[in-house]
Amino acid sequence: MTSRLAFLFALFVTPVTTAIFAADAAPVVELWPEGVPAIKADAGPEKDDGNGRFTNIHRPTLTVYAPAAGTANGTAVIYAAGGGYIRVAVGAKGGEMTRWLNSLGITVFVLKYRNVEYGHPAPLRDALRAVRTVRSRAAEWGVKPERIGMLGGSAGGHLTASAGTLFEAPEGRTGAALDRVSGRPDFLVLVFPVITMQDPFAHGTSRRALLGEKPTDDVRHHLSVDEQTTQDTPPTFLVHSSADTTVPVENSLLFYQGMRRAKAPIELHLYPQGPHGAGMDPKLGPTAEWPRHCESWMRFNGWLPKEKL
Repeated sequence: MTSRLAFLFALFVTPVTTAIFAADAAPVVELWPEGVPAIKADAGPEKDDGNGRFTNIHRPTLTVYAPAAGTANGTAVIYAAGGGYIRVAVGAKGGEMTRWLNSLGITVFVLKYRNVEYGHPAPLRDALRAVRTVRSRAAEWGVKPERIGMLGGSAGGHLTASAGTLFEAPEGRTGAALDRVSGRPDFLVLVFPVITMQDPFAHGTSRRALLGEKPTDDVRHHLSVDEQTTQDTPPTFLVHSSADTTVPVENSLLFYQGMRRAKAPIELHLYPQGPHGAGMDPKLGPTAEWPRHCESWMRFNGWLPKEKL
């Protein structure tokens, strides 16, 4: 565990030069090789601001980041970065989440999903298609089909929780043969997530981008993922800060309560400090320790091997 903490510190004080983080070597997989459902006729090129923030996504993809040779343990995580359903803000070279997960021997699939240009259900379809794609090709990537998790932050947390609660929703299917493969993630990690589409705690930007200006009561209920939890919702690790002024911490509290009502397993970590999207910077103090707790949770549940004493 000490070596893992040293790695997290190194993310912020030294440049990452190892081959496993070389973005140029990361293969990209088209999610809809047969054609993107309902693609816009005027779809232009995808845009990248140079810092790993993507907009105008019309052709969703997975970028595959494998851990260092000899360290893969068969666990996969599909990473859905946030961005208010306006952009996908992954960060350079897959972002710090990818580097951390790779350090645990996890194969990471960075998801670029459709956003405001489409609205619901396009992001959900992309997320479920991502799970089905990884599961159907698990042997090719050296992962276990029963150990495919999903991690998301902010609006990506909402998409991740949607995949964990709406994996059987009719609008998540397109009639493709791959629909027969389960789209349910095996576990969820939600980091400062958007959860509810209901006032007063909804994140307005995400709701407008996903559902439009005046969503109906039924639509707001359907996409408030705390109201969709069941016993089949995957085990969840949830982290948030009460100092988040962008997405109120009540979002996470609502999801925790929803999981408790459904008698579904959840571990919640709340911190008093840390801005929205707080990551792993040691300057954040205790808030930066959430990856260590998440690692312990994954080991305890068997998604990572037990550490040798």
